[in-house]
Amino acid sequence: MIELSHGHDDNDAALHAHLKDEDDTLAMGAKIAPALTPGLVIYLVGDLGAGKTTLVRGLLRALGHTGSVKSPTYTLIEPYVVSRLNLYHFDFYRFTSPDEYLEAGLEEYFTNEGVCLVEWPDKAAPYVAAPDVEIGLTVAGDGRDITLRPLTESGRECTKTIAAPSPPR
Repeated sequence: MIELSHGHDDNDAALHAHLKDEDDTLAMGAKIAPALTPGLVIYLVGDLGAGKTTLVRGLLRALGHTGSVKSPTYTLIEPYVVSRLNLYHFDFYRFTSPDEYLEAGLEEYFTNEGVCLVEWPDKAAPYVAAPDVEIGLTVAGDGRDITLRPLTESGRECTKTIAAPSPPR
């Protein structure tokens, strides 16, 4: 069971948790999935190997995707039509210039119709759409620490849904 905690002061709406292993990271993705709504832009921030793609895999599995889930490091984007959503997983790690974002014509995906999950957003700044939620993953011992920071009203609604207790099975 993943324990989410709120920030340390009233002005910090961020959620924090420790994910002890890959199963926890997949479970956290599954916890995020029901909170997704069309138009959300979510930045996935963390070093190589921090668990960003594993988190996306857990999210997609919870939405009913049964195929493989791989990092879009070489393809830039992996589109998924799952459940009720068009979900776009981006990875800008290989960009050498932010202009590559414009040259690839990726802005059309950020039109409020799908959910955009963006790895390495800093490499496409200032052109990539601003995030509603920033999810940070850092290696912590054998596990990961995760922080979900809402940055817009729709981001706050998303994190409120994530923080709500899961219904019993």
